[in-house]
Amino acid sequence: MHGYRSCQNDSIPYPVALIRGSAAAFTGSPTVSTEVLMGLSTNKVTGSRVPATAVVGLQWGDEGKGKLVDMLAATHDAVVRFNGGANAGHSVVVGGTRFALHLVPSGILYPGKPAIIGNGVVVDPEKLIAEIDGLRGRGVETSGLVLSDRAHVVLEYHKAEDALREDLLAESEGSGGGGKIGTTRRGIGPAYADKVHRATAVRVGDLRRPDVLRTRVAMSACIKSAAARGLNTRPNAEIAAGFDVDSIVERALDHGRVLGDSIQDTTYLLHDLLRRGKRVLFEGANGALLDVDHGTFPYVTSSSTGTTGIASGTGVPMSAVGRVIGVMKAYSSRVGGGPMPTELFDATADRIRERGREFGTTTGRPRRVGWLDLVAVRYAVMVQGVTEIAMTLFDVLSGFETLRVCTSYRTPTGVSDRFPADARALSEVEPVWTELAGFGEDLSNARSMDELPRGARAYIDLVESFVGVPISLVSVGPDRTQTIHAGADAGR
Repeated sequence: MHGYRSCQNDSIPYPVALIRGSAAAFTGSPTVSTEVLMGLSTNKVTGSRVPATAVVGLQWGDEGKGKLVDMLAATHDAVVRFNGGANAGHSVVVGGTRFALHLVPSGILYPGKPAIIGNGVVVDPEKLIAEIDGLRGRGVETSGLVLSDRAHVVLEYHKAEDALREDLLAESEGSGGGGKIGTTRRGIGPAYADKVHRATAVRVGDLRRPDVLRTRVAMSACIKSAAARGLNTRPNAEIAAGFDVDSIVERALDHGRVLGDSIQDTTYLLHDLLRRGKRVLFEGANGALLDVDHGTFPYVTSSSTGTTGIASGTGVPMSAVGRVIGVMKAYSSRVGGGPMPTELFDATADRIRERGREFGTTTGRPRRVGWLDLVAVRYAVMVQGVTEIAMTLFDVLSGFETLRVCTSYRTPTGVSDRFPADARALSEVEPVWTELAGFGEDLSNARSMDELPRGARAYIDLVESFVGVPISLVSVGPDRTQTIHAGADAGR
């Protein structure tokens, strides 16, 4: 190790997991082998080649997964989104042109390549059609888009319920309540709740079955109207009148007609591709720390955001996935409510936010930002079975005299290097910092590890050693070309 020092006053050592290779080994060619690019790996149990790759977030979302998926899509035969809804968003820059994607998988930017929305996604058909139209208007070929007939549908009463719940939670904050979650109010949580309630849920396949659709919408609208009147704390004539079943059904049927043959059984489609030896790329939305089971509950999203969501969200077992790439920013960011131990509120935060364009792809909301929390990242790596890391937005840290990284927490019971997946417990911790010398050089033109300054290499070395997983890719700018590949040729 070199170039950093512990800032903690406690006498406990900072934990290090030694791995093969370090930043000091990155002095050769950045060329990546064909095998690495194609995402081929060996199943340690069967010894067979496993052609599927998963890309998942290691923080609170917005890690830059879209850029990585867009790059990897070139060497995969299909890209699959398996969780979340229109509350998520990916920004991809191609040739200086920025594309903001919300429901459509990032692989759509490769003409004709299957871009599959799996059954684990909740789909707002109105938003999806608008997104498709917007892409077509910019010359993007969208014929490869396929939508699972088992994906659940977000309808207008889900959005109304979402907004009412957030308002009610916000009002409770001043009276000892937990406060609002900070949702996007796009109906994601209520749609997932209906999925579990079953009888009132609408699936994409129902958009082409008028009788089934009307029965389910009528039942759900009746329940939702009563719930909305109960949740509403302000006079509202529209809510008092209830939801218009005829209007909702007619719009939904229109959406079904527009989506047409893109609605398919995607589970069989994916298994057919895998049986034919095709390479499949699974694209996660949100981040590990927002996972409904393993995130900072209750300030989480409503789905399984990591590798645990692949099997349930697509029908493809994890045994088919041989490579899991965890994506992390070189710092931390978060949108919405909930604790964030390394959050900054000063000029440093403003600088990171502006340089990193930290404003939500979906909402435009300014994101909360802070120094890197390696305790949280290592937890996410553990839970998701990550085999390698892609670190993004590294160029944002250029120019700081000193960089700080959280390597343990000071808790009410002592210093710990374990992440509590509970909002109340996490709100009680204080970060224990490790400081590193900063680097003033601009990183945006670096294309190999040996082109990085010493301070940047020391930062990478610290991350790898602490987390225990190699960094195979470093992003130093938004464009596809602004990427450093470490890969197998760097001694991994």
